[in-house]
Amino acid sequence: MKTPKQKSIDFIKNLLFALIAALLIKSFLIETSRVPTGSMETTIKVGDFLFVNKFIYGSSSPRNIPFTDIELPFFTLPSIKEPEKGEIVVFEYPGDRDDMRAPGITNYVKRCIGTPGDTIQIINKVVFINGDEAPIPTHIQYSNPYPTPAGISKPYIFPKGSGWNEDNYGPYVIPKKGDVIELNASNIEWWRTIIDREFGKRVVSLKNGKVFIEGMEVLSYTIKKDYYFMMGDNRDDSADSRFWGLVPRDLIIGEALMIYWSWNPKYSFAEFFKLVGSTRINRITKIVH
Repeated sequence: MKTPKQKSIDFIKNLLFALIAALLIKSFLIETSRVPTGSMETTIKVGDFLFVNKFIYGSSSPRNIPFTDIELPFFTLPSIKEPEKGEIVVFEYPGDRDDMRAPGITNYVKRCIGTPGDTIQIINKVVFINGDEAPIPTHIQYSNPYPTPAGISKPYIFPKGSGWNEDNYGPYVIPKKGDVIELNASNIEWWRTIIDREFGKRVVSLKNGKVFIEGMEVLSYTIKKDYYFMMGDNRDDSADSRFWGLVPRDLIIGEALMIYWSWNPKYSFAEFFKLVGSTRINRITKIVH
């Protein structure tokens, strides 16, 4: 018969084993993600909790210390496949259009609209990919039926200085790894943030109409990463690639798989019984697509 000390040791061992197993599953197989905004309504609702398939795009070791924004060096395993157009993707937010990086580590959920090398164009709210109309998501919705006319420029649109707006956009060619782009005074604002982020610091400057990277004059630049264009299904209420830019491949975490829990987010944990009572049973185990 085991002594109390032996029982305590066994309990600690089992607890550590469970914690390690949970960490491995979370790191390499299944991630969980909460949906805080309505940008994917009604495909995914605010208050939905998702299982995210990590291994399909290549699992990675932990990217940050849990519950903090402290980044960790990480490695990525080979992917089963690459993200495809139409898939709902979970990724680490790269930051606002003109920022080097996001102020904290935040996961976003959006639909992949364009992959490396694709040409994106939006005409009166209708998305075209490589000249063909993109498939329309089942639960797509618009809060404003009247598109902003082409030619009306919005200053907050990506890329900076494009002259486009969220309803009439492009054509824009999504860069891919190995693309060689010409750089000059008239287009450097299109590329400044992407280049700076690839270097991990501010390296681009413009002097006397000439472009410099790390103090050296350049006429072109070779793209180092593949990029993706993301949009929300709630098209008029979504902060997405039209506004803040592209998602590099290394920030993509996985594909949204299934809703494992859902409740009405208007209640807080201080109203625990109301929160539990608002559970949306019909959404639990719902596959997202």
